[in-house]
Amino acid sequence: MSQHLPREAALYHSPSPSPADTWRITESAFAPTRQHTGESLFTLSNGHLGTRGAFEEGYPGDWPATFIHGIYDDALIGCTELANAPNWLPFDLLVEGERFRLDHGEVLSYRRELDMFHGLLTRTVRWRSPAGRTVDIAIERFASLADPHLCAIRYEVTPLDFDGAIEWRAGLNGHVGNRDTLHWDILGHGERHGIVWLHSRTRGTGIELGQAARLTVAPAGESERFCLDCNGYPQAVGRVRARRGQPISAEKIVSVFSLRESPEARITAIEKLQGLGVGYDNLRAAHAGEWEKYWRVSDVVIEGDDEAQQAVRFGLFHLLAAAPRHDEWVSIGPKALSGFAYRGHVFWDTEIFMLPFFTLTQPELARNLLMYRYHTLPGARRKAAANGFEGAQYAWESADTGDEVTPAWVPRRNQREPVRIWTGDLELHISSDVAYAVWQYWQATGDEVLLANYGAEIILDTAVFWGSRAEWNADKGRYEIKDVVGPDEYHDRVNNNAFTNHLVRWHLETAQAVWRWLEQNHPARADALAAKLKLQTQTFALWADVATRLCAPVDPVTSLIEQFDGYFERRDVNLAEHLPRAASMQVLLGIEGVNQTQILKQPDALMLFFMLRDRYDARTLRANWDYYAPRTDHAYGSSLGPAVHSLLACEIGEPEAAYEHFRRAAQADLDDVRGNTADGIHAASIGGLWQAVVFGFGGLRLAREGWTATPRPPAHWQRLAFRFYYRGKLEEVDWRRDG
Repeated sequence: MSQHLPREAALYHSPSPSPADTWRITESAFAPTRQHTGESLFTLSNGHLGTRGAFEEGYPGDWPATFIHGIYDDALIGCTELANAPNWLPFDLLVEGERFRLDHGEVLSYRRELDMFHGLLTRTVRWRSPAGRTVDIAIERFASLADPHLCAIRYEVTPLDFDGAIEWRAGLNGHVGNRDTLHWDILGHGERHGIVWLHSRTRGTGIELGQAARLTVAPAGESERFCLDCNGYPQAVGRVRARRGQPISAEKIVSVFSLRESPEARITAIEKLQGLGVGYDNLRAAHAGEWEKYWRVSDVVIEGDDEAQQAVRFGLFHLLAAAPRHDEWVSIGPKALSGFAYRGHVFWDTEIFMLPFFTLTQPELARNLLMYRYHTLPGARRKAAANGFEGAQYAWESADTGDEVTPAWVPRRNQREPVRIWTGDLELHISSDVAYAVWQYWQATGDEVLLANYGAEIILDTAVFWGSRAEWNADKGRYEIKDVVGPDEYHDRVNNNAFTNHLVRWHLETAQAVWRWLEQNHPARADALAAKLKLQTQTFALWADVATRLCAPVDPVTSLIEQFDGYFERRDVNLAEHLPRAASMQVLLGIEGVNQTQILKQPDALMLFFMLRDRYDARTLRANWDYYAPRTDHAYGSSLGPAVHSLLACEIGEPEAAYEHFRRAAQADLDDVRGNTADGIHAASIGGLWQAVVFGFGGLRLAREGWTATPRPPAHWQRLAFRFYYRGKLEEVDWRRDG
C-alpha cells in the first residue's frame, strides 16, 4: 500500500494540542551532574562546524568545543583528531560589576530549549546577583545554515529591581584544547574598526584559522564600547545604563574561516563582518529559512506517539546539521560534530547507517559523503600495499587523508597494561561497506555521473583488494578470509566471518556488473580504469571464481549462518540470568572472557538481512533471528544494534519486539541509556533509527521497477508520513490508521 500526501503542508499538520512540542528539546532545570550530556544534546552545527551546548559564560568543569570539518591535528592516541577550535562562545554579562554565572548568586528560574525546526538554541534565566540585584536573561544563538562561516548570539537583559550598569564582554578564546592535547598556536589577535579578531594555527598540520567577532549593543546611542586586548583572548566590551523593567540587548556575530577555505583566513574573517550589511534578525531569518527547506523533505511525521516523534526529529536534526554542504573532502564521524569521542574519525557508521537517510532525502549531501571516499582512495591504496595486498583497502578509522588512524593500543582504565585494538588491522568489511553505499546510492538516484567517474573506481579497486585477500584452501576446495573482525567486536581474530564473506561475495558479483555497465555505456572510462587499476581478463575470472567458491554457507537443514568458524562451539550464556545489570557483558566478563562466549556486542550475521535482505528467504531470516537475537547484548552492547533489530523484527512480523528495539534506539541520547552521551550523540544509531521507521514500520522497498510501501506501524501510531527521492522524483508515503 502506498499513499500520497494531498498537499505539501499536510506533512506538518498535527491534531496534537501542542504540535510544536515535538520540535523542541527542553531542559527545565540545570543539573551540574548532567552538564556534559546537555552539551552534547544541545550542539548546534551547520555542515561546516559544530559547537557543543556549553554556556556562553562558562561553568566549572565544562567541555566547550567547536569542531570544524576537515581541521585535524596530531593526537597522542589515534594519530590525528578533529582539533577543538578556539572558542567563539564567550559572552559575559556583568550586572553592576557582578559577573553572571549559574554557580554564583541565585538562580530563580531556568529553561533551555532547542528549536529543531529553526535550528535555534535559547536559554532564559531569572538570576539574583550576590548583591541582591535581579535580572531576567534571554540568550539565543545559532550556527548559520544559510552562511556556514557565520554564527550569532543575541543576549537580552531586563533589570527587575534596580537601575544600574550592564556590561557585556564578547570574546574569542584561543586557550582551548582537546582532552589530552593543545592543538593551537596563537599567531595574533587584536581589534580592527570595532571588530576583534583571533588568528591561530594547528601545531602539527599547520592549518590556519581566522575568527572575528562584532558586538552591537542596543540602544547604541547610550552605550560605551571598547576592546580588551587580552593575550590570546580578545574581547569587545559594551556598557549601557539600564532602567528597571526595560529590556536591553546585545548581539554578537562571529565569522570563521580556515586555510581550507581562504589563503588569508584572518583577513577574510574580518572582511566578512566588515562587509556584512545585515544584523542578527536578518541572519536568523535566512538561517531558519534554510532549515525549513530541509525539513520539507527530510521530516518524518508520527502521530499517536509524541515521544517517538520528538526522538526521531531530534536525531534527524543532528544528522542534517552535521552533513557537509560545500565540502566533498570531509565526512561525518560517529559523534557527528558534537563530542570528543572517536576523535572525529570516520567509520562504516557513515555509509551503512547514516547514508541511506541522505541518499533518499538529501541526495546532494549523500553525494558529498561518497566523494569523500573517492578522494581518500589514495589512502586506501596505501593501506592495501602496506599490508601486502593489491587494490584499495579502506581504513577502519579514516580522517583527512584516508590513511588508517585507528590506534593500535589504548590505555586500559585503572590498569597498567594497554589494550590491543585489532579493528584497524582486521575489520576488513569496511571496504565492502563503502562499495555497498556507492551501489545503493546509484540504485536510488540513477546518478550516472557519480558512478561512471568516481563510484565505479571505488567498487572495482576494492574488489581488486578482495581478489588478493581471499585465500584458497585446497583441502576444502574453497576460498577463505581468515583472521578478521566482524561487526561483533566482542570476537576478534576469527576466520570466515559470515557477514564479511557473504558481503564480499555480493561485492565481487556487483563489481562484475559495474564493469559490464561501464563497457556498454562508458567504454572510454572503462579503458582508462582498466589501465589504471590493471584490470585484465584473469582479474574478472578470479572475481567470479572467488564469488562462487568463497566460504559462505547456509545450513540446508537449520537455515543457520554460523557467525564464524567455531562460533557454535563457544560457551553459550543465558543473558536473562545476568539481569538486572548496569554494564555491558564485556565489562562483566572481561575482554577475553566474553570472547570465549556466544554473546554478541551487536548484530553480525543478522546484518546480512539488514543490508542484503533480498538475497535471503523468510525462513532463513527467522532461523537466524531466533538464534542470534537472544544472544545479543541489546541494552549495553553497541548503540548500532537496536535499530537493526527493530527493522528485522518488522520483517518477521513481531511488532512488540520491533517497538521495544525502536524505543531503545530512539532514546539512546535523550535518555542517555548507555551513560556516554556526554562524549557526543550517537549519529549511526540515529541513521539506523530512520531506517527502522522508513524501511521497517514504513515497509518501503526500492527496486529497479520502482518502489512499494506496505506500512506496518506500531498499534498505537495513528499516522506515519515521510518523503524520499527515487530516481530524481520526490515521492511520498502517508499512512493513516483511519484509512
